[in-house]
Amino acid sequence: MKITFLGATKMVTGSNFLVEAAGKKFLVDCGIYQGKAELENENYKPFEFNPAEIDFMLLTHAHIDHSGRIPKLYNEGFNGPIYAHKATCDLCGIMLPDSGHIQEMESEWKNKKRLRKGEKIIPPLYTAEDAVKCLEIFSAVKYDEIIQVDTNIFVRFNDAGHMLGSSIIEVWANEDGKETKAVFTGDLGNNDIPLLSSPTMLESCDYLIMESTYGSRLHIKNDQKAEMFLDIVSETIDNGGKVIIPSFAVGRTQEILYEINKIKETRDDEEFRRKYKTLMKVPVYVDSPLAISATEVFRQNTDLFDDDIKQKMENGDNPLEFPGLKFTQTAEESIALNESQEPAIIISASGMCEVGRIKHHLKHNIWNPNNTILFVGYQAPGTLGYSIVNGAKRVKIFGEECAVNARIEYIEGYSGHADQEWLMNFIYSFISKPKHIFLVHGEEESQEVLKNKILQETGIDVSIPEYGETYEILDEVKLVNKIKVKKENTIRQEILDRLNKLQRELIDMYTAVREDVENTTLKDEDMFRINEKIKDLEKQIVNIVEG
Repeated sequence: MKITFLGATKMVTGSNFLVEAAGKKFLVDCGIYQGKAELENENYKPFEFNPAEIDFMLLTHAHIDHSGRIPKLYNEGFNGPIYAHKATCDLCGIMLPDSGHIQEMESEWKNKKRLRKGEKIIPPLYTAEDAVKCLEIFSAVKYDEIIQVDTNIFVRFNDAGHMLGSSIIEVWANEDGKETKAVFTGDLGNNDIPLLSSPTMLESCDYLIMESTYGSRLHIKNDQKAEMFLDIVSETIDNGGKVIIPSFAVGRTQEILYEINKIKETRDDEEFRRKYKTLMKVPVYVDSPLAISATEVFRQNTDLFDDDIKQKMENGDNPLEFPGLKFTQTAEESIALNESQEPAIIISASGMCEVGRIKHHLKHNIWNPNNTILFVGYQAPGTLGYSIVNGAKRVKIFGEECAVNARIEYIEGYSGHADQEWLMNFIYSFISKPKHIFLVHGEEESQEVLKNKILQETGIDVSIPEYGETYEILDEVKLVNKIKVKKENTIRQEILDRLNKLQRELIDMYTAVREDVENTTLKDEDMFRINEKIKDLEKQIVNIVEG
Protein backbone atom coordinates (compact mmCIF):
# COMPACT_ATOMS: atom_id res chain seq x y z
CA MET A 1 0.00 0.00 0.00
CA LYS A 2 1.17 3.52 -0.82
CA ILE A 3 -0.33 6.78 0.46
CA THR A 4 0.39 10.16 -1.14
CA PHE A 5 -0.54 13.19 0.96
CA LEU A 6 -1.99 15.88 -1.31
CA GLY A 7 -3.82 18.16 1.11
CA ALA A 8 -4.36 18.98 4.79
CA THR A 9 -0.58 18.68 5.26
CA LYS A 10 0.59 20.99 8.07
CA MET A 11 -2.69 22.87 7.61
CA VAL A 12 -6.39 22.28 8.28
CA THR A 13 -7.81 22.53 4.79
CA GLY A 14 -7.83 20.82 1.38
CA SER A 15 -8.01 17.23 2.66
CA ASN A 16 -6.94 14.85 -0.13
CA PHE A 17 -5.09 11.53 0.01
CA LEU A 18 -4.22 9.21 -2.88
CA VAL A 19 -4.02 5.52 -1.97
CA GLU A 20 -2.55 2.81 -4.20
CA ALA A 21 -3.32 -0.71 -3.06
CA ALA A 22 -4.11 -4.13 -4.55
CA GLY A 23 -3.71 -2.77 -8.08
CA LYS A 24 -6.19 0.06 -7.56
CA LYS A 25 -5.94 3.81 -7.10
CA PHE A 26 -8.46 5.56 -4.89
CA LEU A 27 -8.91 8.84 -3.03
CA VAL A 28 -9.86 9.61 0.53
CA ASP A 29 -11.53 13.06 0.46
CA CYS A 30 -11.10 15.82 -2.11
CA GLY A 31 -11.56 19.10 -0.27
CA ILE A 32 -11.26 22.76 -1.13
CA TYR A 33 -8.43 24.92 0.20
CA GLN A 34 -9.89 27.72 2.31
CA GLY A 35 -8.15 30.74 3.81
CA LYS A 36 -5.72 33.27 2.41
CA ALA A 37 -5.60 34.01 -1.32
CA GLU A 38 -2.44 31.95 -1.90
CA LEU A 39 -4.21 28.88 -0.54
CA GLU A 40 -7.40 29.43 -2.53
CA ASN A 41 -5.33 29.64 -5.71
CA GLU A 42 -4.30 26.02 -5.08
CA ASN A 43 -7.85 24.96 -5.93
CA TYR A 44 -7.36 26.00 -9.57
CA LYS A 45 -4.15 24.03 -10.07
CA PRO A 46 -4.23 20.64 -11.83
CA PHE A 47 -4.46 17.54 -9.65
CA GLU A 48 -1.21 15.67 -9.05
CA PHE A 49 -2.88 12.59 -10.59
CA ASN A 50 -5.07 11.83 -13.59
CA PRO A 51 -8.69 11.92 -12.30
CA ALA A 52 -9.76 9.44 -15.02
CA GLU A 53 -7.37 6.84 -13.53
CA ILE A 54 -8.94 6.93 -10.05
CA ASP A 55 -11.04 3.82 -9.47
CA PHE A 56 -13.20 5.07 -6.58
CA MET A 57 -13.31 7.55 -3.71
CA LEU A 58 -14.05 7.34 0.03
CA LEU A 59 -15.52 10.53 1.55
CA THR A 60 -15.22 11.02 5.33
CA HIS A 61 -17.84 13.79 5.60
CA ALA A 62 -19.59 16.65 3.84
CA HIS A 63 -17.66 19.69 5.07
CA ILE A 64 -16.33 21.60 2.07
CA ASP A 65 -12.68 21.34 3.11
CA HIS A 66 -13.13 17.57 2.62
CA SER A 67 -15.63 17.43 -0.27
CA GLY A 68 -15.41 20.77 -2.07
CA ARG A 69 -13.28 19.81 -5.09
CA ILE A 70 -15.38 16.77 -6.04
CA PRO A 71 -17.19 18.69 -8.85
CA LYS A 72 -13.78 19.73 -10.27
CA LEU A 73 -12.60 16.11 -10.01
CA TYR A 74 -15.75 14.97 -11.84
CA ASN A 75 -15.39 17.63 -14.54
CA GLU A 76 -11.83 16.49 -15.21
CA GLY A 77 -12.64 12.85 -15.83
CA PHE A 78 -13.33 11.00 -12.57
CA ASN A 79 -16.41 8.83 -12.90
CA GLY A 80 -15.95 6.10 -10.30
CA PRO A 81 -18.27 5.67 -7.32
CA ILE A 82 -17.94 7.93 -4.26
CA TYR A 83 -18.70 5.93 -1.12
CA ALA A 84 -20.07 8.01 1.75
CA HIS A 85 -22.53 7.66 4.61
CA LYS A 86 -26.15 8.34 3.65
CA ALA A 87 -26.31 11.56 5.70
CA THR A 88 -23.09 12.76 4.01
CA CYS A 89 -24.68 12.12 0.62
CA ASP A 90 -27.78 14.07 1.72
CA LEU A 91 -25.69 17.01 2.96
CA CYS A 92 -23.46 17.06 -0.13
CA GLY A 93 -26.67 17.33 -2.13
CA ILE A 94 -27.14 20.83 -0.69
CA MET A 95 -23.61 21.86 0.24
CA LEU A 96 -21.84 21.22 -3.08
CA PRO A 97 -24.40 23.16 -5.19
CA ASP A 98 -24.20 25.94 -2.58
CA SER A 99 -20.40 25.90 -2.92
CA GLY A 100 -20.80 26.07 -6.71
CA HIS A 101 -23.05 29.10 -6.31
CA ILE A 102 -20.43 30.76 -4.09
CA GLN A 103 -17.74 29.97 -6.70
CA GLU A 104 -19.87 31.68 -9.36
CA MET A 105 -20.53 34.76 -7.20
CA GLU A 106 -16.88 35.11 -6.16
CA SER A 107 -15.76 34.68 -9.77
CA GLU A 108 -18.20 37.35 -10.97
CA TRP A 109 -17.01 39.80 -8.31
CA LYS A 110 -13.32 39.16 -9.01
CA ASN A 111 -13.79 39.32 -12.79
CA LYS A 112 -15.34 42.79 -12.53
CA LYS A 113 -12.12 43.96 -10.89
CA ARG A 114 -10.02 42.15 -13.52
CA LEU A 115 -11.94 43.75 -16.39
CA ARG A 116 -11.41 47.22 -14.91
CA LYS A 117 -7.68 46.46 -14.83
CA GLY A 118 -7.72 45.06 -18.37
CA GLU A 119 -6.91 41.56 -17.12
CA LYS A 120 -8.17 38.24 -18.45
CA ILE A 121 -11.31 36.91 -16.75
CA ILE A 122 -11.15 33.55 -14.94
CA PRO A 123 -14.08 31.09 -14.92
CA PRO A 124 -15.37 29.77 -11.58
CA LEU A 125 -13.79 26.63 -10.15
CA TYR A 126 -17.14 24.99 -10.91
CA THR A 127 -20.79 26.00 -11.06
CA ALA A 128 -23.84 24.96 -9.06
CA GLU A 129 -24.94 22.95 -12.11
CA ASP A 130 -21.59 21.12 -12.19
CA ALA A 131 -22.06 20.24 -8.52
CA VAL A 132 -25.54 18.82 -9.14
CA LYS A 133 -24.22 16.62 -11.96
CA CYS A 134 -21.50 15.02 -9.84
CA LEU A 135 -24.06 13.87 -7.26
CA GLU A 136 -25.04 11.00 -9.58
CA ILE A 137 -21.86 9.07 -8.71
CA PHE A 138 -22.41 9.15 -4.92
CA SER A 139 -23.10 5.77 -3.34
CA ALA A 140 -24.68 5.79 0.14
CA VAL A 141 -23.46 3.36 2.81
CA LYS A 142 -24.40 2.66 6.42
CA TYR A 143 -22.25 2.65 9.52
CA ASP A 144 -20.70 -0.61 10.77
CA GLU A 145 -21.10 -2.61 7.52
CA ILE A 146 -18.04 -4.11 5.82
CA ILE A 147 -18.26 -3.38 2.09
CA GLN A 148 -16.27 -5.07 -0.65
CA VAL A 149 -15.33 -2.28 -3.07
CA ASP A 150 -12.96 -4.49 -5.09
CA THR A 151 -11.75 -8.10 -5.09
CA ASN A 152 -9.00 -7.38 -2.56
CA ILE A 153 -10.22 -4.15 -0.89
CA PHE A 154 -12.81 -3.90 1.87
CA VAL A 155 -13.96 -0.81 3.78
CA ARG A 156 -16.10 0.02 6.80
CA PHE A 157 -17.53 3.40 7.80
CA ASN A 158 -17.82 4.20 11.53
CA ASP A 159 -19.39 7.18 13.28
CA ALA A 160 -16.74 9.91 13.81
CA GLY A 161 -19.05 12.10 15.93
CA HIS A 162 -17.85 15.27 14.16
CA MET A 163 -20.97 16.16 12.17
CA LEU A 164 -23.99 14.35 10.81
CA GLY A 165 -22.72 11.42 8.73
CA SER A 166 -19.03 11.98 9.50
CA SER A 167 -17.00 8.79 9.29
CA ILE A 168 -13.85 7.08 10.45
CA ILE A 169 -13.00 4.78 7.55
CA GLU A 170 -11.28 1.42 7.93
CA VAL A 171 -9.57 0.09 4.77
CA TRP A 172 -8.37 -3.51 4.39
CA ALA A 173 -6.15 -4.30 1.37
CA ASN A 174 -4.93 -7.79 0.47
CA GLU A 175 -1.66 -7.74 -1.49
CA ASP A 176 0.59 -10.73 -2.21
CA GLY A 177 -1.19 -12.82 0.39
CA LYS A 178 -0.82 -10.19 3.13
CA GLU A 179 -3.54 -7.98 4.60
CA THR A 180 -2.82 -4.36 5.56
CA LYS A 181 -5.30 -2.22 7.47
CA ALA A 182 -5.25 1.58 7.32
CA VAL A 183 -7.64 3.84 9.23
CA PHE A 184 -8.53 7.38 8.10
CA THR A 185 -10.17 9.34 10.92
CA GLY A 186 -11.42 12.24 8.82
CA ASP A 187 -12.34 14.82 11.47
CA LEU A 188 -12.82 13.28 14.92
CA GLY A 189 -15.57 14.77 17.06
CA ASN A 190 -15.60 15.74 20.70
CA ASN A 191 -17.04 13.22 23.10
CA ASP A 192 -19.73 15.68 24.18
CA ILE A 193 -21.02 17.29 20.97
CA PRO A 194 -24.73 18.06 21.32
CA LEU A 195 -27.04 15.94 19.15
CA LEU A 196 -24.37 13.50 17.95
CA SER A 197 -23.13 10.16 19.25
CA SER A 198 -19.53 9.86 20.46
CA PRO A 199 -16.80 8.79 18.01
CA THR A 200 -16.50 5.05 17.50
CA MET A 201 -13.51 3.46 19.21
CA LEU A 202 -11.76 0.81 17.11
CA GLU A 203 -9.98 -2.37 18.18
CA SER A 204 -7.15 -2.68 15.67
CA CYS A 205 -5.18 -0.80 13.07
CA ASP A 206 -1.85 -1.17 11.24
CA TYR A 207 -1.54 2.44 10.10
CA LEU A 208 -3.50 5.44 11.36
CA ILE A 209 -3.99 8.66 9.39
CA MET A 210 -5.36 11.01 12.05
CA GLU A 211 -6.44 14.63 12.23
CA SER A 212 -4.67 16.93 14.70
CA THR A 213 -6.53 20.27 14.61
CA TYR A 214 -6.47 20.70 18.39
CA GLY A 215 -3.45 18.52 19.05
CA SER A 216 -1.99 21.00 21.51
CA ARG A 217 -5.14 22.20 23.28
CA LEU A 218 -7.98 21.20 25.60
CA HIS A 219 -11.60 22.35 25.22
CA ILE A 220 -13.76 23.77 27.97
CA LYS A 221 -16.59 21.51 29.13
CA ASN A 222 -20.23 21.71 28.06
CA ASP A 223 -21.59 23.20 31.29
CA GLN A 224 -18.96 25.95 31.21
CA LYS A 225 -19.54 26.90 27.59
CA ALA A 226 -23.33 27.02 28.07
CA GLU A 227 -22.94 29.51 30.94
CA MET A 228 -20.38 31.53 28.97
CA PHE A 229 -22.79 31.67 26.06
CA LEU A 230 -25.65 32.85 28.27
CA ASP A 231 -23.49 35.51 29.98
CA ILE A 232 -22.18 36.91 26.70
CA VAL A 233 -25.59 37.04 25.04
CA SER A 234 -27.48 38.52 28.00
CA GLU A 235 -24.86 41.24 28.60
CA THR A 236 -24.93 42.22 24.92
CA ILE A 237 -28.72 42.29 24.76
CA ASP A 238 -28.83 44.34 28.00
CA ASN A 239 -26.64 46.89 26.17
CA GLY A 240 -29.07 47.01 23.27
CA GLY A 241 -26.65 45.25 20.93
CA LYS A 242 -26.62 42.32 18.55
CA VAL A 243 -24.75 39.05 18.87
CA ILE A 244 -23.25 38.01 15.52
CA ILE A 245 -22.18 34.35 15.39
CA PRO A 246 -20.08 33.34 12.37
CA SER A 247 -20.91 29.67 12.05
CA PHE A 248 -20.66 26.97 9.45
CA ALA A 249 -24.20 26.41 8.30
CA VAL A 250 -24.03 22.67 8.87
CA GLY A 251 -23.12 21.19 12.23
CA ARG A 252 -22.26 24.10 14.50
CA THR A 253 -25.48 25.97 13.70
CA GLN A 254 -27.67 23.04 14.73
CA GLU A 255 -25.62 22.54 17.89
CA ILE A 256 -25.90 26.22 18.88
CA LEU A 257 -29.67 26.09 18.36
CA TYR A 258 -29.78 23.01 20.56
CA GLU A 259 -27.66 24.67 23.29
CA ILE A 260 -29.91 27.73 23.30
CA ASN A 261 -32.93 25.48 23.74
CA LYS A 262 -31.25 23.31 26.40
CA ILE A 263 -29.60 26.00 28.52
CA LYS A 264 -32.60 26.37 30.82
CA GLU A 265 -31.84 22.94 32.32
CA THR A 266 -28.47 23.93 33.78
CA ARG A 267 -29.46 26.31 36.61
CA ASP A 268 -32.48 27.80 38.34
CA ASP A 269 -31.36 30.73 40.51
CA GLU A 270 -32.86 34.22 40.20
CA GLU A 271 -29.95 35.74 38.25
CA PHE A 272 -29.95 32.80 35.86
CA ARG A 273 -33.71 33.13 35.28
CA ARG A 274 -33.22 36.84 34.49
CA LYS A 275 -30.48 36.06 31.93
CA TYR A 276 -32.46 33.21 30.41
CA LYS A 277 -35.53 35.43 30.10
CA THR A 278 -33.35 38.01 28.32
CA LEU A 279 -32.11 35.33 25.92
CA MET A 280 -35.55 33.95 25.17
CA LYS A 281 -37.15 37.31 24.41
CA VAL A 282 -34.79 38.19 21.54
CA PRO A 283 -35.21 36.81 18.03
CA VAL A 284 -32.61 34.30 16.82
CA TYR A 285 -32.02 34.58 13.08
CA VAL A 286 -30.33 31.82 11.12
CA ASP A 287 -29.31 33.79 8.06
CA SER A 288 -28.49 31.06 5.58
CA PRO A 289 -30.73 29.28 3.08
CA LEU A 290 -28.29 26.38 3.33
CA ALA A 291 -28.87 26.05 7.08
CA ILE A 292 -32.60 25.66 6.49
CA SER A 293 -32.02 22.72 4.15
CA ALA A 294 -29.36 21.30 6.45
CA THR A 295 -31.70 21.42 9.45
CA GLU A 296 -34.19 19.43 7.37
CA VAL A 297 -31.48 16.83 6.66
CA PHE A 298 -30.90 16.61 10.43
CA ARG A 299 -34.61 15.93 10.92
CA GLN A 300 -34.44 13.15 8.30
CA ASN A 301 -31.48 11.45 10.00
CA THR A 302 -32.53 11.40 13.65
CA ASP A 303 -31.34 7.79 13.94
CA LEU A 304 -27.80 9.27 14.22
CA PHE A 305 -28.64 11.41 17.26
CA ASP A 306 -27.64 10.29 20.74
CA ASP A 307 -30.23 8.40 22.80
CA ASP A 308 -31.30 11.37 24.97
CA ILE A 309 -32.08 13.49 21.92
CA LYS A 310 -34.03 10.69 20.24
CA GLN A 311 -36.12 10.27 23.42
CA LYS A 312 -36.92 13.98 23.52
CA MET A 313 -37.95 14.02 19.87
CA GLU A 314 -40.20 11.02 20.40
CA ASN A 315 -41.85 13.02 23.22
CA GLY A 316 -42.49 15.90 20.80
CA ASP A 317 -39.65 18.16 22.01
CA ASN A 318 -37.68 19.07 18.88
CA PRO A 319 -34.29 20.43 20.02
CA LEU A 320 -33.88 22.35 16.77
CA GLU A 321 -37.03 24.42 17.30
CA PHE A 322 -37.96 27.05 19.88
CA PRO A 323 -39.95 30.32 20.10
CA GLY A 324 -38.12 33.23 18.50
CA LEU A 325 -36.22 31.13 15.96
CA LYS A 326 -36.45 32.59 12.46
CA PHE A 327 -34.82 31.51 9.19
CA THR A 328 -34.04 34.09 6.51
CA GLN A 329 -33.98 32.92 2.92
CA THR A 330 -33.81 35.92 0.62
CA ALA A 331 -31.10 38.56 0.26
CA GLU A 332 -33.73 41.19 1.08
CA GLU A 333 -34.48 39.52 4.43
CA SER A 334 -30.76 39.37 5.18
CA ILE A 335 -30.30 43.08 4.41
CA ALA A 336 -33.25 43.94 6.65
CA LEU A 337 -31.42 42.39 9.63
CA ASN A 338 -28.72 45.04 9.35
CA GLU A 339 -31.20 47.87 8.91
CA SER A 340 -33.05 46.86 12.08
CA GLN A 341 -31.96 48.42 15.38
CA GLU A 342 -33.52 45.75 17.59
CA PRO A 343 -31.29 43.48 19.70
CA ALA A 344 -30.97 40.05 18.10
CA ILE A 345 -28.81 36.96 17.67
CA ILE A 346 -27.70 36.41 14.08
CA ILE A 347 -26.09 33.09 13.08
CA SER A 348 -24.59 33.23 9.61
CA ALA A 349 -22.02 31.35 7.51
CA SER A 350 -19.18 31.10 6.80
CA GLY A 351 -17.56 30.21 10.10
CA MET A 352 -14.19 31.76 9.17
CA CYS A 353 -15.83 34.89 7.71
CA GLU A 354 -14.31 34.39 4.27
CA VAL A 355 -17.44 34.22 2.11
CA GLY A 356 -21.19 34.51 2.42
CA ARG A 357 -23.63 36.77 4.24
CA ILE A 358 -21.55 36.92 7.44
CA LYS A 359 -19.26 39.49 5.80
CA HIS A 360 -22.20 41.88 5.38
CA HIS A 361 -23.20 41.40 9.03
CA LEU A 362 -19.65 42.09 10.18
CA LYS A 363 -19.39 45.22 8.04
CA HIS A 364 -22.58 46.63 9.56
CA ASN A 365 -21.96 45.57 13.16
CA ILE A 366 -18.27 45.18 14.00
CA TRP A 367 -17.74 48.93 14.48
CA ASN A 368 -20.40 49.19 17.22
CA PRO A 369 -19.12 48.65 20.82
CA ASN A 370 -22.61 47.53 21.92
CA ASN A 371 -22.41 44.47 19.67
CA THR A 372 -20.61 41.17 20.18
CA ILE A 373 -18.96 38.98 17.57
CA LEU A 374 -19.01 35.48 19.04
CA PHE A 375 -16.80 32.84 17.41
CA VAL A 376 -17.59 29.17 18.04
CA GLY A 377 -15.29 27.31 15.65
CA TYR A 378 -11.70 26.97 14.49
CA GLN A 379 -10.21 29.99 12.68
CA ALA A 380 -7.48 29.12 10.18
CA PRO A 381 -4.50 31.50 9.86
CA GLY A 382 -4.95 33.97 7.02
CA THR A 383 -8.74 34.19 7.33
CA LEU A 384 -10.74 37.26 8.32
CA GLY A 385 -12.04 35.37 11.37
CA TYR A 386 -8.50 34.60 12.49
CA SER A 387 -7.53 38.29 12.29
CA ILE A 388 -10.54 39.36 14.36
CA VAL A 389 -10.08 36.66 17.03
CA ASN A 390 -6.40 37.52 17.35
CA GLY A 391 -6.95 41.16 18.18
CA ALA A 392 -6.97 43.10 14.90
CA LYS A 393 -8.06 46.70 15.53
CA ARG A 394 -9.11 47.33 11.94
CA VAL A 395 -10.09 44.87 9.19
CA LYS A 396 -10.95 45.20 5.52
CA ILE A 397 -14.38 43.92 4.50
CA PHE A 398 -15.42 44.27 0.85
CA GLY A 399 -12.50 46.66 0.38
CA GLU A 400 -13.65 49.00 3.16
CA GLU A 401 -11.63 49.43 6.35
CA CYS A 402 -13.74 48.80 9.45
CA ALA A 403 -12.85 49.53 13.08
CA VAL A 404 -13.15 46.52 15.38
CA ASN A 405 -14.98 48.13 18.30
CA ALA A 406 -17.41 45.31 19.01
CA ARG A 407 -16.78 42.87 21.86
CA ILE A 408 -14.94 39.83 20.48
CA GLU A 409 -15.50 36.47 22.17
CA TYR A 410 -14.45 32.92 21.36
CA ILE A 411 -16.03 29.82 22.95
CA GLU A 412 -13.67 27.11 21.80
CA GLY A 413 -15.70 24.26 23.29
CA TYR A 414 -18.20 24.46 20.43
CA SER A 415 -15.59 23.13 18.02
CA GLY A 416 -16.55 19.87 16.35
CA HIS A 417 -12.96 18.62 16.60
CA ALA A 418 -11.58 16.40 19.34
CA ASP A 419 -9.10 18.14 21.61
CA GLN A 420 -5.75 16.66 22.65
CA GLU A 421 -7.30 14.52 25.39
CA TRP A 422 -9.76 12.82 23.06
CA LEU A 423 -7.25 12.42 20.23
CA MET A 424 -5.06 10.55 22.70
CA ASN A 425 -8.05 8.56 23.98
CA PHE A 426 -8.77 7.46 20.41
CA ILE A 427 -5.23 6.09 20.16
CA TYR A 428 -5.44 4.45 23.60
CA SER A 429 -8.68 2.69 22.59
CA PHE A 430 -6.94 0.37 20.12
CA ILE A 431 -6.41 -3.09 21.60
CA SER A 432 -3.93 -3.81 18.80
CA LYS A 433 -2.01 -0.51 18.55
CA PRO A 434 -1.05 1.11 15.20
CA LYS A 435 2.47 0.46 13.93
CA HIS A 436 2.72 4.05 12.72
CA ILE A 437 0.64 7.23 12.89
CA PHE A 438 0.48 9.98 10.26
CA LEU A 439 -0.74 13.35 11.55
CA VAL A 440 -2.73 15.47 9.09
CA HIS A 441 -5.28 18.30 9.22
CA GLY A 442 -3.49 20.47 11.78
CA GLU A 443 -1.20 23.49 11.97
CA GLU A 444 2.46 22.56 12.36
CA GLU A 445 2.76 23.73 15.99
CA SER A 446 -0.23 21.62 17.10
CA GLN A 447 1.10 18.62 15.23
CA GLU A 448 4.54 18.83 16.83
CA VAL A 449 3.05 19.01 20.33
CA LEU A 450 0.77 16.03 19.64
CA LYS A 451 3.57 14.05 18.00
CA ASN A 452 5.78 14.45 21.07
CA LYS A 453 2.94 13.45 23.40
CA ILE A 454 2.19 10.31 21.36
CA LEU A 455 5.86 9.33 21.33
CA GLN A 456 6.26 9.91 25.06
CA GLU A 457 3.08 8.13 26.16
CA THR A 458 2.73 5.30 23.63
CA GLY A 459 6.10 4.87 21.89
CA ILE A 460 4.31 4.64 18.51
CA ASP A 461 6.28 6.13 15.61
CA VAL A 462 4.72 9.32 14.19
CA SER A 463 5.20 11.15 10.88
CA ILE A 464 3.99 14.62 9.89
CA PRO A 465 3.82 14.42 6.09
CA GLU A 466 4.77 17.27 3.77
CA TYR A 467 2.65 18.03 0.71
CA GLY A 468 3.29 15.54 -2.09
CA GLU A 469 5.10 12.93 0.00
CA THR A 470 4.40 9.27 -0.83
CA TYR A 471 4.86 6.66 1.89
CA GLU A 472 5.04 2.94 1.22
CA ILE A 473 3.61 1.00 4.14
CA LEU A 474 4.64 -2.64 4.23
CA ASP A 475 6.50 -4.16 7.18
CA GLU A 476 7.92 -0.70 7.77
CA VAL A 477 7.06 2.85 6.70
CA LYS A 478 9.26 4.22 3.93
CA LEU A 479 9.21 7.62 2.21
CA VAL A 480 9.52 6.67 -1.48
CA ASN A 481 8.73 9.88 -3.35
CA LYS A 482 8.16 13.58 -2.94
CA ILE A 483 6.54 15.87 -5.49
CA LYS A 484 8.65 18.95 -6.09
CA VAL A 485 6.48 21.97 -5.45
CA LYS A 486 7.46 25.22 -7.14
CA LYS A 487 7.38 27.88 -4.44
CA GLU A 488 6.54 31.34 -5.72
CA ASN A 489 7.54 34.47 -3.79
CA THR A 490 9.12 32.34 -1.05
CA ILE A 491 10.60 35.27 0.87
CA ARG A 492 7.35 37.23 0.58
CA GLN A 493 5.39 34.29 2.01
CA GLU A 494 7.95 33.75 4.76
CA ILE A 495 7.54 37.38 5.85
CA LEU A 496 3.75 37.04 5.91
CA ASP A 497 3.99 33.81 7.91
CA ARG A 498 6.36 35.46 10.38
CA LEU A 499 4.00 38.42 10.75
CA ASN A 500 1.11 36.07 11.53
CA LYS A 501 3.24 34.26 14.12
CA LEU A 502 4.42 37.58 15.59
CA GLN A 503 0.82 38.76 15.89
CA ARG A 504 -0.02 35.67 17.99
CA GLU A 505 3.09 36.11 20.12
CA LEU A 506 2.31 39.78 20.81
CA ILE A 507 -1.14 38.84 22.06
CA ASP A 508 0.40 36.19 24.35
CA MET A 509 2.97 38.74 25.55
CA TYR A 510 0.25 41.31 26.29
CA THR A 511 -1.64 38.81 28.46
CA ALA A 512 1.47 37.66 30.32
CA VAL A 513 2.89 41.15 30.95
CA ARG A 514 -0.47 42.53 32.06
CA GLU A 515 -0.79 39.75 34.63
CA ASP A 516 2.68 40.61 35.95
CA VAL A 517 1.99 44.35 36.11
CA GLU A 518 -1.31 43.83 37.94
CA ASN A 519 0.48 41.66 40.49
CA THR A 520 0.76 44.01 43.52
CA THR A 521 3.60 41.97 45.04
CA LEU A 522 5.93 42.70 42.10
CA LYS A 523 9.09 44.58 43.13
CA ASP A 524 10.01 48.01 41.69
CA GLU A 525 13.15 46.65 40.02
CA ASP A 526 11.03 43.99 38.24
CA MET A 527 8.63 46.69 37.02
CA PHE A 528 11.58 48.75 35.79
CA ARG A 529 13.04 45.76 33.93
CA ILE A 530 9.69 45.02 32.22
CA ASN A 531 9.29 48.67 31.26
CA GLU A 532 12.79 48.83 29.70
CA LYS A 533 12.16 45.69 27.67
CA ILE A 534 8.87 47.07 26.34
CA LYS A 535 10.62 50.34 25.39
CA ASP A 536 13.24 48.34 23.46
CA LEU A 537 10.48 46.43 21.67
CA GLU A 538 8.73 49.73 20.78
CA LYS A 539 11.96 51.02 19.22
CA GLN A 540 12.33 47.87 17.11
CA ILE A 541 8.74 48.12 15.88
CA VAL A 542 9.18 51.81 15.00
CA ASN A 543 12.40 50.98 13.09
CA ILE A 544 10.59 48.32 11.03
CA VAL A 545 7.64 50.61 10.26
CA GLU A 546 9.82 53.60 9.35
CA GLY A 547 12.15 51.39 7.31
